[in-house]
Amino acid sequence: MGKTMKMTITAMLIAIGTLTSHLFYIPLGFAKIFPMQHFINVLSAVLLGPAYAVMQAFSVSLIRNMMGTGSLFAFPGSMIGAFLAAYLYKKSKKLMFAFIGETVGTGILGAIVCYPIATLLLGQQVALFGFIPSFLASSLGGALAGLMILSIVLKNTAIKSVLNNTSK
Repeated sequence: MGKTMKMTITAMLIAIGTLTSHLFYIPLGFAKIFPMQHFINVLSAVLLGPAYAVMQAFSVSLIRNMMGTGSLFAFPGSMIGAFLAAYLYKKSKKLMFAFIGETVGTGILGAIVCYPIATLLLGQQVALFGFIPSFLASSLGGALAGLMILSIVLKNTAIKSVLNNTSK
C-alpha cells in the first residue's frame, strides 16, 4: 500500500470520525464519550500504522473542536490511544494488542493527561483519576467493535495481501 492510498484511507477515516461524532456520542460529566473514535483508532492503527493513526486522531479531534462537537479532552485521549494501539500492533501483529493499546492509551493514560487540561486550562475542579471511568468505558466499547470488525475483515485473503505489501 503506497503513501497515496494510506493518505486516502486516513482522509476517509477522518471523514467518518467527524460525521459520526454527531450521531454516536454520550455526554458524561465534563467529557463527551465517542466510541466511534476508538473504533476508528483501532482500524487506523492496524491498517495504517502509528504515524497515520496519530494524524487521523489529531485531525478528527481538531475538526470536532472547530465544529463545536468535541472538547479539548479529545486530543490526548485519542492520540495516545491511537499511537499505543498502532505501536503494540506493529510490534506483535496481534489484533488483541491493538485493542489493549487503544483501551489503555485512551482509557487510562489519555484520561490522566486530561487532568492538567481540565484544571490548568479550563479551570475545572476534577479528581486526578476522574476521567478514567468514562474514558475507559468509551474506549472499551469502540476498541471492541474495531477488534470484532477487523477479526472478520482480515480473514479475506485479498485484504491480507494488500496489508502484507504495506510492511515491505
